[in-house]
Amino acid sequence: MAAASDHTVLQFVAPSSTASATNTTVLTARIHPLVIFNVCDCFVRRPDSAERVIGTLLGSILPDGTVDIRNSYAVPHNESSDQVAVDIDYHHNMLASHLKVNPKEIIVGWYSTGAGVNGGSALIHDFYAREVTNPIHLTVDTGFTNGEGTIKAFVSSNLSLGDRQLAAQFQEIPVDLRMVDAERVGFDVLKATAVDKLPNDLEGMELTMERLLTLINDVYKYVDSVVEGQTDPDNNIGRVIADAVASLPKLPPQVFDNLVNDSLQDQLLLLYLSSITRTQLSLAEKLNTAAQML
Repeated sequence: MAAASDHTVLQFVAPSSTASATNTTVLTARIHPLVIFNVCDCFVRRPDSAERVIGTLLGSILPDGTVDIRNSYAVPHNESSDQVAVDIDYHHNMLASHLKVNPKEIIVGWYSTGAGVNGGSALIHDFYAREVTNPIHLTVDTGFTNGEGTIKAFVSSNLSLGDRQLAAQFQEIPVDLRMVDAERVGFDVLKATAVDKLPNDLEGMELTMERLLTLINDVYKYVDSVVEGQTDPDNNIGRVIADAVASLPKLPPQVFDNLVNDSLQDQLLLLYLSSITRTQLSLAEKLNTAAQML
């Protein structure tokens, strides 16, 4: 597909009354970290002449209207100041391959790297609007413009006067980035502009425990503030805290410490055994190479 750009693009950074006036439904995009990792990997592997990469977003629409984005793949394209060309055949072949693996995933939108939208984005969005109703446009700032990789999501609608299209309006929607603690450690490393080295298992556990202690201190401060009358009590928060306390094992502190220490020693033993196995395989490979040379 090749198309020339004569679009005027309007970008709104927050939901407003304009959205309802143009029949644009304000949605919420729930993004899994695998999608962000795929986007960054495609950007690193892009051709030297490409300024940004684009791709297709896969997922599902939840009953509450949330767009759940679980997977993605890159789509080759060429882009200039006034023209965009997308490899449609590649897009359809990749879609067919993904549907064979997970037939429940559908196209929910597309992504691009960069800090915002432009005229080329309007053309690409028009193509995906023919593939799916009201597609999501996800942007990932791989250039770290503000010191971190900003992630934004948009929906688009056309502003027209009679039969004449005046502009393409991109309305920003809320983004919910869902990840577990292990994925968050990797994401924090990924969005940092400079990293001395990747954390090992013990360092990752230490970071997780520090974050857990910070959350526990926040809960202590909230409870003390409510007891002292400085903060109005919230029944929903109280139920969550009560459920968390009720889920703790009813064990003496010494027994609980022994369980934690035993589990930690088991993990250290596994790390030691895996290190020995890697060393043995490396020695066997070198001996095999030396034997072949002799």
